[in-house]
Amino acid sequence: MGGRQVEKASEMTGGSVSLKGCSKVFADGTQALERLDLDIEAGETVVMLGPSGCGKTTALRIIAGLESCDPGGRVLFDSQDVTAVPIEKRNVGMVFQSYALFPNMSVAENIGYGLRVRKVGQEERAKRVGELLEMMRMSYLADRRVDQLSGGQRQRVALARAVAVRPRVLLLDEPLTALDAKLRDALRDEINELLRSLRITAIYVTHDQTEAMALGDRIVVMSQGKVSQIGTPRDIYLRPANRFVADFIGTMNPLRGTLRAGWFECAGGRIEVPGSRDGPAEFLFRPYDATIVPAGAGGLKGKVASASFLGDRVRMTVVGLSEAPVVVESLSDAAFAPGDEIVLKLNADKLIAFEPC
Repeated sequence: MGGRQVEKASEMTGGSVSLKGCSKVFADGTQALERLDLDIEAGETVVMLGPSGCGKTTALRIIAGLESCDPGGRVLFDSQDVTAVPIEKRNVGMVFQSYALFPNMSVAENIGYGLRVRKVGQEERAKRVGELLEMMRMSYLADRRVDQLSGGQRQRVALARAVAVRPRVLLLDEPLTALDAKLRDALRDEINELLRSLRITAIYVTHDQTEAMALGDRIVVMSQGKVSQIGTPRDIYLRPANRFVADFIGTMNPLRGTLRAGWFECAGGRIEVPGSRDGPAEFLFRPYDATIVPAGAGGLKGKVASASFLGDRVRMTVVGLSEAPVVVESLSDAAFAPGDEIVLKLNADKLIAFEPC
């Protein structure tokens, strides 16, 4: 994608979305979503991230109008209360994992379907469909039936159909889950480019942290119906608010031990942690925040349990530093084998402290 779509960005600016005290208890008593207050700016992409059952899809369905929130909650588009407005009058576009295309229609007919329902004139409809086909690099597929397309092509058609009607808000519910890894990465980049160029407001639901980090201006991390943290991808990754976020976003290694007089002591040795309080402690660190140093250089001693050469780095599982094994990634081209003893140096500034579980 690229080129001409940037010229049309001004035509597609999205609107703001606000959730005020939205919660959801289903008829069987299940609390699917606890009170949620969230303000999304016009043109912003917000990703709702979390495991299955965390409430992210329920929140999306409330925004769409497919689900009503509990009494007292409100949904606002551009400061207009749409809580009681049905989905067909909210002007939202939706993209699902299942594509939801019409198999008896061509690619162009599928893209233009929403415009035809809205009684957009034939000339204007043809113009918009043509622009989107070009934008998606699918002009040569205009007359092909959708059941003759690949999974990635079908998802592009679904995305084009959703934005054709120029929605105030674009909602995407796990749209890439059914695709293979390579295609998923390519289409994720295309979605990102499309959203940025059209400046459309988008709310994207996923359990995939890579998608969330790549697409979101902000990420809403959810667990068991509650928001665990809201922040930019950088904030979420570097400054997790709690243990759940730290464990869910990327690989995180735990070190348990004791703090004494500014030193943290664990099974592998001790490291200086200035300004800390004495007592039991747990620190977490990312695999690349540990540096392998020569014996005697100071650090924590451990033993390699497994090592994998990944081309640009070596990924090792190391035991003996604490109760649980830790994962370390080294950019060194040195070879390591199970049983090798190594010393790891950890920068205190890179350690994330939480109360011991």
